[in-house]
Amino acid sequence: MSSDPLVIFTPSGKRGNFPVGTPILTAARQLGVDLDSVCGGRGVCSKCQITPSYGEFPKHGVTVADDALSEWNAVEQRYDDKRGLTKGRRLGCQATVQGDVVIDVPAESQVHKQVVRKRAEVRDITLNATVSLSYVEVEEPDMHKPSGDLERLLTALKAATGHAEIAVDTHLLRPLQPLLRKGNWAVTAALHQGHNDSTPRVIALWPGYFEGPIYGLAVDLGSTTIAGHLCDLSSGEVVASSGLMNPQIRFGEDLMSRVSYAMMNKGGDLEMTEAVREGLNQLVVDIAQEANIETSQILDAVFVMNPVMHHLFLGIDPFELGQAPFALATSDALELLASDLGLTIAPGTRAYLLPCIAGHVGADAAGVALSEAPDKSEDLVLVVDVGTNAEILLGDKDGVLACSSPTGPAFEGAQISAGQRAAPGAIERVEIDPVTKEPRFRVIGCELWSDDEGFAAAVAGTGITGICGSGIIEVIAEMRLAGLVDASGLIGSAEQTGTARCFADGRTNSYTLWEGDADQKSVTVTNGDIRAIQMAKAALYSGARLLMDKRGVDQVDRVVLAGAFGAHISAKHAVVLGMIPDCTLEKVTSAGNAAGTGARIALLNREARGQIETLVRQIEKIETAVEPRFQEHFVNASAMPNSSDPFPILRTVVDLPEVSFNTGGGDGGAAGGGRRRRRRG
Repeated sequence: MSSDPLVIFTPSGKRGNFPVGTPILTAARQLGVDLDSVCGGRGVCSKCQITPSYGEFPKHGVTVADDALSEWNAVEQRYDDKRGLTKGRRLGCQATVQGDVVIDVPAESQVHKQVVRKRAEVRDITLNATVSLSYVEVEEPDMHKPSGDLERLLTALKAATGHAEIAVDTHLLRPLQPLLRKGNWAVTAALHQGHNDSTPRVIALWPGYFEGPIYGLAVDLGSTTIAGHLCDLSSGEVVASSGLMNPQIRFGEDLMSRVSYAMMNKGGDLEMTEAVREGLNQLVVDIAQEANIETSQILDAVFVMNPVMHHLFLGIDPFELGQAPFALATSDALELLASDLGLTIAPGTRAYLLPCIAGHVGADAAGVALSEAPDKSEDLVLVVDVGTNAEILLGDKDGVLACSSPTGPAFEGAQISAGQRAAPGAIERVEIDPVTKEPRFRVIGCELWSDDEGFAAAVAGTGITGICGSGIIEVIAEMRLAGLVDASGLIGSAEQTGTARCFADGRTNSYTLWEGDADQKSVTVTNGDIRAIQMAKAALYSGARLLMDKRGVDQVDRVVLAGAFGAHISAKHAVVLGMIPDCTLEKVTSAGNAAGTGARIALLNREARGQIETLVRQIEKIETAVEPRFQEHFVNASAMPNSSDPFPILRTVVDLPEVSFNTGGGDGGAAGGGRRRRRRG
């Protein structure tokens, strides 16, 4: 075991031991970490910016001391003086290893920057926004009829709108008089009226006639990515979309790691609150620039998120969510000033947070329920929002049940030997010939398959960098269909499978998906990769099966896959793995980012906010952690597709080879004579 300090990079998860004095950029390059640099490490380009994290990291098994990196040096100071470095950032070419350290590589420092594939789904939404504009001409002051400018403004607004009472934000008292005089006693007021408010409130003013447009922001605040859609509140049109990695990821990729960080490090929860609020403020700036508008034109915002993100966003310690009975500090919908949440948008901008359903079923699941409306379905629908933590809804007009399942980050490429998040160069689609066992694949950023003419030239710019979540699901399912991996998850040897692509790898076997060269490593699938996906898909299936038990059914009528990742999952491959219950493939559909769609609905239709608040109170919540059958379902669901549930519909569509590579030699099938058995019937 090396005595050199351990360097761990997030979000890639790559790690290695390096001698004291090794520049972080050098360590990153040796590990194949995606850290950019143009100037050759001279501290000029600043593209190698990194963020070190300090404190205890039980997940990684390290404690990072304050002196884990070399001291701030003159090169960094010079760059900071000239161009400015974000607080907490270091230059990877200048900071050197002094002790065990966890290093986050921000999205802008990555060569292959994240493709946040959360798009605004096309959806008919009845437009009834909480913010509207009203132009009024205000009576000028008169010494013979003394009254304040504010009172005369309110009189004009009441006459124009028909409201008996109108309130005004206090931040408008100071600019009110200059605005009235600049507009020659005419102003345009933005009025906010929530779904529970009888009294509208003036939240912004413009001199003279202002026809807008004004905007609202719908945000899906995920544990891995933050995605926002900027909507014109007068038309409902999505005018811009933007996304970024959640900066909290450096504190832990999964939610429980972040809860643990808060528990183990005093003030850790506040660190994470600050990080996510900084990320959201960056999103606001990015999306306003994309739309070429001022942030002051964004007057409403709606947020959906899981319970841990919900608490951290609000500045609440998530400690109680880390232990039974998983009590939320608050589960109701919240309407606050955006500034109270540390967001620098406009002084009067409101922020509405959808209600949480239960301790581990959050406002994102409420957004999915609002978008997909299982409570209005005539048939029994299973809605699965696939992510680091999967939220699952099962229901129809007779009622809806909900639970969450801790799938972990494997579906997003973490814990996978060649895994990465969705970015150009990542393998995302795979097919394997069941006879020759030869694969073909597609990578993000290229429409050609790997056996198409011109593929090598088309991917020369990005290279083949790894495999993302949809790719790892497809390759394992294809390996199962081609007889390369058995139902228990063991990869066969070259002799057992008839292909040299399967090779001995320690006590088990691995499969070569792409043979690398001098410049790029090969992309292989290991038995460890398959185990990680088995655990993730077993958790997902077990949650769904538990809801089916509660409903007293063995099958569902249809399945909806939601979430940015769910939108890219092949229905056939998902069922082959046993990620979701057996179902006619045509009845497995994608809803895209349904949580984000729910946020847009709540943004554009204030009545929808009341509807989801009512529905959440009616949903029956199931806590998987205390359900005795969850573990039984989990064990059965570890097999592909399942060791107990027969999956009869799937077997009418595909032939699942009945192979077994368990030769009795422990875990592996590196040697021996596993035989292919003929199917009965």
